[in-house]
Amino acid sequence: MFDESLLDDPEALARADRRDLLRGAAEAGARVRTAVRHATEAGIAELKPDGRPRAILTAGPGLAATCVADLLGSLAGAACPVTRLTPRGVAPAAGALIWELPSWAGPVDLLLVATPDGSEPGLSLLVEQAYRRGLTVVAVCPPRTPLTEAVAVAHGLSVPMATAPYEPQAPTTASAPGSLWALLTPLLALLDRTGLLSAPPDALEKVADRLDQVAERCGPAIATYSNPAKTLASELAEALPVIWTEGDSAGPAGRRFVGALAELAGRPALTAELPEALAAHSVLLAGTLAAGADPDDFFRDRVEEAQVVHARVVLLRDRPAGGRTAAPAARELALSHDTAISELEPEEGGDLETLAELIAVTDFAAVYLALASTA
Repeated sequence: MFDESLLDDPEALARADRRDLLRGAAEAGARVRTAVRHATEAGIAELKPDGRPRAILTAGPGLAATCVADLLGSLAGAACPVTRLTPRGVAPAAGALIWELPSWAGPVDLLLVATPDGSEPGLSLLVEQAYRRGLTVVAVCPPRTPLTEAVAVAHGLSVPMATAPYEPQAPTTASAPGSLWALLTPLLALLDRTGLLSAPPDALEKVADRLDQVAERCGPAIATYSNPAKTLASELAEALPVIWTEGDSAGPAGRRFVGALAELAGRPALTAELPEALAAHSVLLAGTLAAGADPDDFFRDRVEEAQVVHARVVLLRDRPAGGRTAAPAARELALSHDTAISELEPEEGGDLETLAELIAVTDFAAVYLALASTA
């Protein structure tokens, strides 16, 4: 059951938040600033690459590493293909995961490793394999771990993962909101030096500022009626989220939201990008999940029946290229099936800023949904 009253009780939220998820979300801006400092100290700002890599390969466990690969691929665009190496294994435990390079990977490619753990033997073996094949290796992980030792042997570059003062080690939850920015920021700085995307220090500072602004708007002390994250959590409490995205930044944010809803709140969700989402989900909205769908006997006794779950569309929008937008068609399709729709659109700013805002608001929403559902 979802306890909506808990959302406006900061003390109750704090008691329910045994994984420090709200704290991690609120400190995302600080993580970015710390990660920028770590990247500078590691020497990324002084790098002078000979040219762009042919391809970028990424590896790491969990939702944060998956999102890092998705975001880098979206931001790099056609400049360079980004491929995530999916781990294999019999269990999700660090010691059971295995990563392998594709047969075509070689000296002109770049391997990026991002993990909040660093003890995974499979990643150390991957780094050794990359060294034998001549790939350049860069890792973001906690310091003084087996992975940092493997990267040093491979003559690669390690950047310490940014952690909070209250964390003696890196976050153990890869899906925690703070983990994403701690892993992503140094890699943004690195790819800025290679010319694959634009993420200079001033742009990363703006990202940190935007994350701070979202934390102020979405914090636990802000009432639900003026808090976009709490409002979205309330709207999705008894619904199946159908997340439609529009714009280059919104796609990865939508996929991140689906992963966070599943891993943090235990909630299923669907996502697709406009305009193809309209065709992909039109039959779904016309079926029993639509709010307008009702059994034949309208006057039957519903007291003893389980509550019916209906779909709710969440429209995440960035500024579409050329001003062309499928949002009106999306609203028309949803409302024609009596399906409620929520909309999130970031304030104006650079691509990284708008991306950060969409991810931050939806991260807060997933955390609130998790806390109010388990209290």
